Amino acid sequence: MSVLVYIESKNNKPKKNSAEVISYGKELANKLSSELTVLTINIDDSTEINKYGPDKILKIDDDSLNKFDAKRFADIIFQAANKFSISHVIIGGGVDSKYLAPILSVKFQAGYVSNVVDLPSTLEPFTVRRTSFSNKSFCDASIVSDKKIISLSNNSFGSLENPSTPEIVDFKANVIESDLKQDSFDSAKDQITIADADVVVSAGRGLKGPENWGIIEDLAETLGAATACSKPVSDLGWRPHSEHVGQTGKPVSTNLYIAIGISGAIQHLAGVSSSKVKVVINTDPEAPFFKAADYGIVGDAFEVVPKLNEKLKAFKAENN
Repeated sequence: MSVLVYIESKNNKPKKNSAEVISYGKELANKLSSELTVLTINIDDSTEINKYGPDKILKIDDDSLNKFDAKRFADIIFQAANKFSISHVIIGGGVDSKYLAPILSVKFQAGYVSNVVDLPSTLEPFTVRRTSFSNKSFCDASIVSDKKIISLSNNSFGSLENPSTPEIVDFKANVIESDLKQDSFDSAKDQITIADADVVVSAGRGLKGPENWGIIEDLAETLGAATACSKPVSDLGWRPHSEHVGQTGKPVSTNLYIAIGISGAIQHLAGVSSSKVKVVINTDPEAPFFKAADYGIVGDAFEVVPKLNEKLKAFKAENN
């Protein structure tokens, strides 16, 4: 049994969740007494990858693969897995991997578990814990097929440094033609997406209109965060639907979630419940979100947010 990790990339660099996905793959490989292979597609520098313990890196450089295509990429992963006798394929929880997972499952005739948050509790049967019901609960799922596909939930496992000097293999894959029509709306702008973010700055109707979103974008830029919004905001057309966070939008599992001018309807809370630290800024001290918050500020967003941003910029300047 051997473990293969596929890591997503952007602008020829590994995405932020790569360290976590590789760390999980390494710990799983140790548990299986096997080796860890990492597959990269058009990633220029593997130095960062080496920090987390791969035994082998399959390196693909092909200009025809500069744009993500789930059908092509799934076929390449399938070729690599067959050539190197892979039994377990690990992917992240990003947007690309959500497209990949069902195609891989069919190609491998493999069991697939999404939103995994921990290593398997047992190997026979192979049983892992995952989030369910929009991150409101956990359940244990077992895979009985020989081949197994696991999608790791973002910010659930953490990154574990374990430096190695992996074997680098230039892998030549047969790139198939693809008729899959897929538009990546999240990558239309060169911004951090909700799915890839460690920090999300989100706002609601308390911002009073789309013309006031500058203070949210400024704070997000300072924090290196993604921007998000509540359902009413996207319904009103103030922000794109791709930024709608909640049970009926995109669930997020971030290290830090900042909610500004959002009352905290149950559907929104369900979508952010697995974020590790939640900060709420609202003028209403009775807003439901305060009951779920780790930190709360009762105040006017138009006063609090600029002052917070100013302090954060000063802190960054002093510590860089």
